[in-house]
Amino acid sequence: MTRHRPERTAYALAGLLGTAAVLHAVRPEPFDSIVPERLPGTPRFWTYASGVAEGAVAVALAHPRTRRIGGYAAAGLFTAVFPANISMALRWRREPPLYRAIAWARLPLQIPLVRWALRVARSGSPIPTAA
Repeated sequence: MTRHRPERTAYALAGLLGTAAVLHAVRPEPFDSIVPERLPGTPRFWTYASGVAEGAVAVALAHPRTRRIGGYAAAGLFTAVFPANISMALRWRREPPLYRAIAWARLPLQIPLVRWALRVARSGSPIPTAA
């Protein structure tokens, strides 16, 4: 049995979010296509905004002093993008079976991602409070 290594876990989550942030910037089209139509503004705005949020959270996770807040922010981010995953699953209902399976598989995947983020948050330094 391997021991839980909070720092490695945090770096892995930061890597996942950092990679997603870069992808939002260099290949925004796939992300544009899953932005829910109900959101105001353009899909590209939301693609870039979510990429910036992912990048900021990745940075927070990578630094021990901000890791706890970064973990909670990651959990919130994974929850906030859930409507885009639902939108993707609904929009892809006429796509080939593999694409539909990927779209629907993303929905329950959010649960372990949120749990992972919360585990990282709990392993981080306490959030400073004003005295």
